[in-house]
Amino acid sequence: MNMPEHQPSENKEGETKTTAQVVMEYVRTLGTAFIVVLVLRTFVFQSFFIPSGSMIPTLQVGDYIFVSKYSYGYSRYSFPMNFDLFNGRIWGAVPHRGDVAVFRFTKDTSIDYIKRVIGLPGDRIRVTGGQLYLNDQLVPCIDPHPYVAVDETHEPENGQVCEEILPGSDGRPAVKHSVLKLTDQGAQNNTPEYVVPPGHLFMMGDNRDNSADSRFMGDDPHDLGFVPMQNLVGQAKFIFFSFDSIAPAWQFWHWPAEIRWAHLFRSLT
Repeated sequence: MNMPEHQPSENKEGETKTTAQVVMEYVRTLGTAFIVVLVLRTFVFQSFFIPSGSMIPTLQVGDYIFVSKYSYGYSRYSFPMNFDLFNGRIWGAVPHRGDVAVFRFTKDTSIDYIKRVIGLPGDRIRVTGGQLYLNDQLVPCIDPHPYVAVDETHEPENGQVCEEILPGSDGRPAVKHSVLKLTDQGAQNNTPEYVVPPGHLFMMGDNRDNSADSRFMGDDPHDLGFVPMQNLVGQAKFIFFSFDSIAPAWQFWHWPAEIRWAHLFRSLT
């Protein structure tokens, strides 16, 4: 006995649905899921991939992180494709010194950057002989020990990691975090004193000798300068996945060994 080519489906109540109704239900379900994901991505959390080594040792190339969009309020850069729906920020909040923050690059706002907040408005910052000074006070970096860094070039670099202790802000305790030093030479290690203007931040990478950050104030396309708070996207919260892609992607049998298991779910706050 031949069945009809398009037999209606039957629900629990014995009612039938046409093929068009079933398709519309799928469309509505997918549309609802898309809207929920869009709202969460815009207002709550967004995931980011770390493609460079500027935040080594805190973040490694191949880390995947979650960033809270609500920590600093919302601007046009909170929305997909930078929809210019309003000026400034709503529910804006000043980051705390020591926060790891994602923001839009000052010279090309289509590019996302991630650095650590070192200076707040009014702070005076300089680096002399490879040592960081904040408001004329040396920022201590204790317990130096050897470290081999491997960035996106996959070339190992020998340096030292120490634990930097940044003064807290807004009544918070000092923030202790790791920084990597490769040398005490170069322009990045001997800067003029910078005074952070209102509405801006001074950002630095934890990989102090391989980071294009606020120490570079010129007209070069890679110079970051002071970062307007308008450019903030959110605060980095934790690493949810980490993958050291050394072998070719098609060699799937290497995948388990390339996952940095100890790096997973590491807090960044």
